[in-house]
Amino acid sequence: MTRVSSPCIKVCLLDPETGLCEGCGRTREEIARWFRIPEEERLRIMAELPERMRRAFCAGTQENA
Repeated sequence: MTRVSSPCIKVCLLDPETGLCEGCGRTREEIARWFRIPEEERLRIMAELPERMRRAFCAGTQENA
């Protein structure tokens, strides 16, 4: 059995404004279908998560810095 790549850090809290998980940055839809999508797509999504998280959760803090 092959292990599935996952960005989950067990901090599962969906932000009501962005719709993203505050722990991993995935959408509700991505989380729900994660184990049914191909590994290649999971890796593509995981590569996008750092920038997605930065835009969603850090954009306002940079203006105040």
